[in-house]
Amino acid sequence: MPVPTPLFRDVKRGFDRVAQDFDGADFVHRATFDGLLERLAPLLIEPSRILDLGCATGLGSLKLARHYRKSTVVGLDASRGMLRQATARRSFTFKPALLEADARNIPLADHSIDLVFANLLLPWIDDLASCLAEVARVLRKGGVFAFASFGPDSLAELRDAWQSVDDEAHVAEFADMHDIGDAIVRAGLRDPVLDVDYLNVTYKEPAALYRDLTACGARNRLRERRRSLTGKDRFSAMEKQLAKRMTDNVLSLKLELVFGHAWGGGDGSGQRAGEVRIDPRSITKRRIER
Repeated sequence: MPVPTPLFRDVKRGFDRVAQDFDGADFVHRATFDGLLERLAPLLIEPSRILDLGCATGLGSLKLARHYRKSTVVGLDASRGMLRQATARRSFTFKPALLEADARNIPLADHSIDLVFANLLLPWIDDLASCLAEVARVLRKGGVFAFASFGPDSLAELRDAWQSVDDEAHVAEFADMHDIGDAIVRAGLRDPVLDVDYLNVTYKEPAALYRDLTACGARNRLRERRRSLTGKDRFSAMEKQLAKRMTDNVLSLKLELVFGHAWGGGDGSGQRAGEVRIDPRSITKRRIER
């Protein structure tokens, strides 16, 4: 059983704090949710049991239940605050099972799930191998693991602004698409298909960006982060660097969105460690604006 790490406890507390206001700032989650459903449509699957892994306030679970009307949805999240919001969303026609648990230790039987849906969960997991191994364990043979995550180009503008001020860790370094694909195969899932979209988000002032990052729980929780206060001088210097990147008084930030799916029942045989096989024709890049 995985031992809760300081990062896990920090992330859990952070999402507990923002749960009540999360839906007001989750536009990225909504965009990636729609992108995942769009990519699942050609698979023509009819899952009987769905695991919404990292279900947050349960909005995605509700949408999954409406999209796959014959399915039973199980929502899992580590944040008790998020699950309280998900519980409040229950109705006569929508009664998902809700589990408070670590995604690295899923309390479900082997091969009991037809679709594991993980919308922006992976960026918060500090042990990706354990999480994917659990996904492979609970997924039935022929079931589907669908996920959305952030790629390394995400928030590059904010990362560069901080790096011009100091050498501390302020913005996460997100996993590359090919590294995620490699980890999926090593976990025992098969035939991964991944692609990348770009979402451009604009702000009229940096303060609006900070409010969104705070409201959706995306504060700096890096293990390498500075534990003392950043200080007004350094923060002001960073803001000046961001201001230089504004065009027509608009700050534009890029999010690299990694989408993927894989099938249950594979064992990764025939591939060497560090190797992932992905059809180059399946790797596309599109740009969407908000």
